[in-house]
Amino acid sequence: MLEGILIGLQTALSMQNLLVVIGGCLIGTFIGMLPGLGPMSIIAIMIPVAITMGDPSAALILLAGVYYGAIFGGSTSSILLNAPGVAGTVASSFDGYPMSRQGKAGKALTIAAIASFAGGTIGALLLMIFAPMLSSVALLFHSPEYFALMVVGLSAIAAFAGPGQVTKALMMTVLGLIMATVGEGALFNLPRFTGGIMDLQSGFGFITLAMAMFALPEAIFLVLKPKNLGADGGEIKDLRITRAEARAIAPVIGRQSVQGFFIGVLPGAGATIASFLGYAVERNIAPKHEQDEFGKGSIKGLAAPETANNAACTGSFVPLLTLGIPGSGTTAILLGALIALNVTPGPRLMIDEPQIFWAVIMSMFIGNLVLLVLNLPLIPYIAKLLAIPRNYLIPFILFFTLMGAYIGQNNATELLMLVGFGICGIALKFANYPLPPLLIGFILGGMMEDNFSRSMQLYGGVSFVLERPMTLGLLVIAAGLIIVPILRTRLAK
Repeated sequence: MLEGILIGLQTALSMQNLLVVIGGCLIGTFIGMLPGLGPMSIIAIMIPVAITMGDPSAALILLAGVYYGAIFGGSTSSILLNAPGVAGTVASSFDGYPMSRQGKAGKALTIAAIASFAGGTIGALLLMIFAPMLSSVALLFHSPEYFALMVVGLSAIAAFAGPGQVTKALMMTVLGLIMATVGEGALFNLPRFTGGIMDLQSGFGFITLAMAMFALPEAIFLVLKPKNLGADGGEIKDLRITRAEARAIAPVIGRQSVQGFFIGVLPGAGATIASFLGYAVERNIAPKHEQDEFGKGSIKGLAAPETANNAACTGSFVPLLTLGIPGSGTTAILLGALIALNVTPGPRLMIDEPQIFWAVIMSMFIGNLVLLVLNLPLIPYIAKLLAIPRNYLIPFILFFTLMGAYIGQNNATELLMLVGFGICGIALKFANYPLPPLLIGFILGGMMEDNFSRSMQLYGGVSFVLERPMTLGLLVIAAGLIIVPILRTRLAK
């Protein structure tokens, strides 16, 4: 572990990677502040940039910086405008916006910045401690276990669904798996389901699909809802918090850093669930006289979700890096980016490519410090950026989306597929179908098929399921992850 930390520090502290993490944090912060644009959209747009960098460590550091920078910055529009920049900061508006209306906007932004920094830093520390424990099982994993892990990852998609949406989530997963079968198969190097189109011989492009499902629909929805959410224009002063306020929020930050991290580790949970759960827990355990303050400008009610969502962002890297299972829609896009960079996340990543694994963890410490140093002095100026009309952003989003799809494959056909998939994505979003399961099904489908084919060849059939207890155990867990949400929905009815 110590050797890995030193390797990671050496990689993360190189001049290139320091500039990359600063750039990623800045881009993520500014995009996160803009209402309607989440980390999934900006990461999808940034993937072509990351891939052209060549160095997998730098590329992943950039995308990770954009991810937690977006969550860090999303609190600004929640507090000042009551318009959350990302879903993970919705709970921050419950008490942040009332504080802003009371003339305490500066204090609220300071509490959010400190809570975000503490949550992200403690989360990175926990990631550093617990990730090696999971990687210790690396030698036990072979193709059958990897296949079963992919099935578990697909089964956990039910957690992405809201109440009564389990069936829709499973349907989208199956659609993603179907799309993953286009192109050359794992068993035979022959094209499948290409319709005779040469450009589909290698399958659909991940970058094109990711941007079509997330970036393009967001741009269209901004066109359909061009309401300008401008800042009030009031000058933000008094960024200080008192010692009494610091003592009040310190235990909240400590509890929610740990709770948020472990919620983030669970596949399908993510920053949004962590923030809501953190807010609910702190409200329930607060003294009776403080419970009445929640929703009216409570500093604990602001510190809790801000800490939890940043810790959960860090926690979501545990299943991604150590098991190859995306814990959220955003980490699903990051998983696709890793595969595009010829990096295979999983139990052997720490052993085979420690410079990538540890560089990402070390960059999180640097990134969180960068975010704190940049955000605190710039809070009064950052708030003014929120006055930019959102409809001015639409041409930029469309330009980078189209350019990213073209650069990703250097093929004009990708632009046609981008538009086609984008229209489908908009229709599915209008019909209230969750889009992350489709992308996860597409990403994990190819990996699952490769490992299943290899297992079939090694064992001469599907007997490997019964011959390997760990494989059987993982498949039983996968079945439970599908059955339990369906039973819960029926019992609720």
